[in-house]
Amino acid sequence: MRFGWYINDWANAAFSATVLTVFLGPYLTTVAKNAADAAGDVHPLGLSVRAGSFFPYTVSFSVLLSVAAMLLTGTVADRTGRHKELMCGFAYVGAVATMGMFLLDGDRYLLGGALLVVANIAYAVSVALSYAYLPGLATPDERDAVSSKGWAYGYAGGGLLLIANLALFQGHDALGLSSGTAVRICLASAGLWWALFTIVPMLRLPSRAGAAPDRIVAVPDRPAATPDRPAAGSLRELARTLRGMRQYPLTLLYLGAFLCYNDGIQTVVSQASLYGSEELGMDQTTLVAAVLLVQIVAIGGALLLGRIARRYGAKRTVLGSLVGWVATLALGYLMPAHQPVWFFALACMIGLVLGGSQALSRSLFSHLIPAGREAEYFSVYKVSDRGTSWMGPLVFGLAYQITGSYRSAIISLLVFFLIGFVLLLKVPVRRAIEAVGNPVPERL
Repeated sequence: MRFGWYINDWANAAFSATVLTVFLGPYLTTVAKNAADAAGDVHPLGLSVRAGSFFPYTVSFSVLLSVAAMLLTGTVADRTGRHKELMCGFAYVGAVATMGMFLLDGDRYLLGGALLVVANIAYAVSVALSYAYLPGLATPDERDAVSSKGWAYGYAGGGLLLIANLALFQGHDALGLSSGTAVRICLASAGLWWALFTIVPMLRLPSRAGAAPDRIVAVPDRPAATPDRPAAGSLRELARTLRGMRQYPLTLLYLGAFLCYNDGIQTVVSQASLYGSEELGMDQTTLVAAVLLVQIVAIGGALLLGRIARRYGAKRTVLGSLVGWVATLALGYLMPAHQPVWFFALACMIGLVLGGSQALSRSLFSHLIPAGREAEYFSVYKVSDRGTSWMGPLVFGLAYQITGSYRSAIISLLVFFLIGFVLLLKVPVRRAIEAVGNPVPERL
């Protein structure tokens, strides 16, 4: 069962790495510039937007829509026990939309924006549902290791596809392809990869995710699940879930810390290629090679921080990783342009802290969830996870809109890490776990 869960990360990481992190940001920005007026603006839905801000704004818009989709789907999944069917269904919607990005050329920036919105919503919902499996896959003392291994599988899968895409992009002339066509093939390949490997979790995972039935906490006045009416009462149940979270203020404090610092992490990841191409003058080959380096280093980083957490605890390890993120932002801000060696050094720093900080945050949160409500709580958690951050891209886009400088945009993200660090420092993790009635692991 764990193998099927690991392969789910292997499958969807292609969208995160190839589409969101490497190719789509610079390419969609180029397409938007092709459609821009003399002032450099495009006009989606009648709004004037700088072409350089279209991609981060679209990411933010897609996440705002995905919030409701994740919460409602998580509620339906917990009520019906059909976690796998919903997870894989949304995965295939996202995969088809990603394959449709092959049609993105010329000045079709609106098509690119629409496909990004659909794919990112589907990705967010699918991954949120996959997270709900973690409490049922591992004992409390095993979760840091299992979560870290899942992230390592994801980076390995995303990295393997990036190797193939890098070879394709570098050899596009020999293959008789334009650079734009090569990029569109790379984008579509991520959707195909996602669709093919999603077959494994379809076959290996059970329908219901989360804790064993005897550990599920009864919820007063919670309507019984009805397979023939899976969405009946979902809006009422969603409102009940959000109100119920107030019973666990320490869980909410941790969630606030995570939503803050991880929004910064995800913005760095999703906007790194745009920053590298537009501010630092890196070509597409350098960008792909740097992201591939991030994938490779992140495999070791996730496993290394998982080992460190065994000795020092997940909370202290995550706090240390946030210090590493602050140093990474400082290097990115001061980095000279047209120096690939420095850009590769930045990639190594990102990879070292990326996988571990996210894997340990996920396993730590799994201890703070009332049993039987995993999909609902992880849907809230997923508001700021891979590809679903919205505050950071919005701040990033606004900073560029106001200053015209991507360096100002990248350093503006520092506030997310500082606030997140302070909030996480204030979370008494042991008390928070006891408050929801879960067993406390030996090392925190």
